[in-house]
Amino acid sequence: MRDLTALKEELRSLILPKIDLTRDVDDEEIGEIIDELILSRSKTEFLSLEERLRLRQEIFDSIRKKGIIQPLIDDPEVTEIMVNGTGPIFIERAGALFEWDKRFENEAALGDVIQQIAAGSNRVVNEGSPIVDARLENGSRVNVVMNPVAINGPILTIRRFPDKAITMEDLISFGAITPEGADFLKKLVISGYNIFISGGTGSGKTTFLNALSNFIPSGERIITIEDAAELQIQGIPNLVRLETRNANIEGCRAITMRDLIKTSLRMRPDRIIVGEIRDGAAIDFLQAANTGHDGSLSTGHANSASDMLSRMETMVLMGIELPLPAIRRQIASAVDLIVHLGRLRDKSRKVLEITEVTGYRNQEIELSPIFCFDGKRLKKVGELKDTKKLERSGFEL
Repeated sequence: MRDLTALKEELRSLILPKIDLTRDVDDEEIGEIIDELILSRSKTEFLSLEERLRLRQEIFDSIRKKGIIQPLIDDPEVTEIMVNGTGPIFIERAGALFEWDKRFENEAALGDVIQQIAAGSNRVVNEGSPIVDARLENGSRVNVVMNPVAINGPILTIRRFPDKAITMEDLISFGAITPEGADFLKKLVISGYNIFISGGTGSGKTTFLNALSNFIPSGERIITIEDAAELQIQGIPNLVRLETRNANIEGCRAITMRDLIKTSLRMRPDRIIVGEIRDGAAIDFLQAANTGHDGSLSTGHANSASDMLSRMETMVLMGIELPLPAIRRQIASAVDLIVHLGRLRDKSRKVLEITEVTGYRNQEIELSPIFCFDGKRLKKVGELKDTKKLERSGFEL
């Protein structure tokens, strides 16, 4: 296959001045400009039909879309895209990593794609603010790390979520959870138990949170709070979605997770769903869950249910100075249940623990396992102790 890189860059430089940036230019008009230039060049460059079509697509993607990685973004089987500067591009497909056969020609081309993504999410990324989280139009999560933090050039990581939200029925069919475990969680969500979902990176926390949220009664007012909006809450008409904002060079201050949790309490929510808690926002979530917002949900990184409690203590201390016993009482009072997810060696994602937080005694938070993964399947090992919310909702286990 002939290398058309130089020709593509030359044609692109000729096309950009022809685009009228003072008005909205549709894709068809840009396509016509590209076709006209390629046609005139094909006579001297002796371009085949295949080469002309490839040039057209690559130039169009570089101007209107996400450059050479647009086919990966469009591919529903690709769940992760990892761009290591102008070096290799790696993708995740079916849980396995592969090196792609293309890469960005130069940092300028990659920089154009990154700036386009950041602008689309109302984010700013540059040397003064080299780390940013954003999202694509299809809901994919984007992380960017640029110079001077990234030594080997701009690093772009995109995690793609399914176009169709995965339901609890799907998770059962995948073997991620048993019907018994799913039915148990359904009753607890409807009854308003506060549930925290924990797990490592890539364990499926956001997917599970989406599936769990489908059990929320449709008549409730739900407020979601995220760093980059990616939750796919279905069937809730009274839904408010909030997203954090970074500070920018125009003088706009940052809007943090803590700001959004605090203001959400004045918006008459029945439940608050926080996409992921990583810092001092933990104390605000706990206080929200402790002030009548039963049924609130969130996620966090941890290696087990008990480890999630330790991490939560640390995150609370990042936001406020409190004695450890006071923090543990807050956690024990606010969190009713921890659902811990994991990724096994075969790359499958499973619910490994469903554990009840039963209280605070002898200066420790007490846990009572209800379901545990035994290496083959999720098995029931205990009973729910605090059944008051269930009884008020008319459920029996």
